[in-house]
Amino acid sequence: MNYLGVGVSPGNVPVYHGSNLRVLDRRVRIAELILRCLICALALVSAVLIATDTQVKEFFTIRKRAKFTDMKALVFLVVANGIAAAYSLFQVVRCGVSMLRGTVLFNKPLAWAIFSGDQVLAYLSLAAVGASAQSAVFSKYGETELEWMKTCTMFGKFCNQIGEGVATSLLMTLSTLILSAVSAFSLFRLYGGDSKGKESGGW
Repeated sequence: MNYLGVGVSPGNVPVYHGSNLRVLDRRVRIAELILRCLICALALVSAVLIATDTQVKEFFTIRKRAKFTDMKALVFLVVANGIAAAYSLFQVVRCGVSMLRGTVLFNKPLAWAIFSGDQVLAYLSLAAVGASAQSAVFSKYGETELEWMKTCTMFGKFCNQIGEGVATSLLMTLSTLILSAVSAFSLFRLYGGDSKGKESGGW
């Protein structure tokens, strides 16, 4: 039996140094690419849902328009989603180029930069979703001690679409947390025994 010009038998199997590491790296890259595409898509959908949401109500002779800029937490969420989408798109391109080139990530400074960026993205998204969720609760149920009204009773359509946007952002945030774990694995495995003596400088 011949495989790529190497004679093999049941007791003679060729060993390619680093092949297991490359297979593992490819699987991690595929998972990373899927997560980054998902984050980019969810961030865009959430930003569009919130930024385009508006509703007009008439109270006698007064017209009141509800829009996302009326709540600073929603502005923060839209900005955070924009940052998440742009960052994820950049990383998707990087992952795609890396997979096409067939390179393996052995560059520790680059791995640290990716890990740090993913951590910042996760914390930013979590903070934005947390602030928006709190504002949404106040809008839905009001706050009697502070004499805040239940604005969602007047702007039902507006609140429903905002809720969809916040829920989408929550899914995006959960995806960033999973991505952070993947980035941590990609980084810290470089300090294991398998990476010693390997080439460096790949994507």
